[in-house]
Amino acid sequence: MKVVYHEDYNEVYSNDPASAPGRIHAVERALRGKVTFVEPVAASREDILHVHTPDHVRSVEREGVYDIAALAAGGAIKAAHIGLTEPCFALIRPPGHHASAGSAWGFCYFNNMSIALEKLKREGKIKKVFILDFDLHYGDGNVNILGNKGYVTILNPASADRNEYLRNVQNDLRTTDADMIAVSAGFDHHEADWGGLLKTEDYHYMGRLVRETARRNNGGCFGILEGGYNHDVLGKNVLAFIEGLEEK
Repeated sequence: MKVVYHEDYNEVYSNDPASAPGRIHAVERALRGKVTFVEPVAASREDILHVHTPDHVRSVEREGVYDIAALAAGGAIKAAHIGLTEPCFALIRPPGHHASAGSAWGFCYFNNMSIALEKLKREGKIKKVFILDFDLHYGDGNVNILGNKGYVTILNPASADRNEYLRNVQNDLRTTDADMIAVSAGFDHHEADWGGLLKTEDYHYMGRLVRETARRNNGGCFGILEGGYNHDVLGKNVLAFIEGLEEK
């Protein structure tokens, strides 16, 4: 399977956990030899401004993180385009699902998912999208930007019971007719990470559900990295999700 990745994602651009040294390398090592890495280019300013206000873009520039944030958005765009015809994952940072049109928090700058999906929609390549955001934290930026778009449905699963959580994901995926299944893939709900709920096998299961749904709907699917902060388990969790996406 193709995984979008750029060496610059290893840049330590901030002192937050998403930018921690070694985080992206931990995943890259777990995937090496098992996937095909493809390199993205930065999102254009035009694509970013379709989602974010000029004031917000200027604030990201003032923070000195515009280049890496635009490269992350470009990685999401690359994964989304590949996802039209085959499953794909973007190993990117900074994350994006807490970035709204005019503001951002939670280690995010630009909303990578929204920039990618809005570009596909403008190009006429998708009709309906289902976003599964299984990050520990509610993806308020995704909701603020895309929630009122008529073509997008968003699921942020919320349950303290692992089995109920997975049932909710299963039930919603089984009923959607979206032709693109997009995943804001945060791995911080793992039992060894901040959330303490999900097992590695659950990410494989959700990946398989995503692929099955895309196939049933004659559509595409892709995922992009959001959270996940325990470097000891992040790589194996991402790999489990990717292997689920790959299942025939």
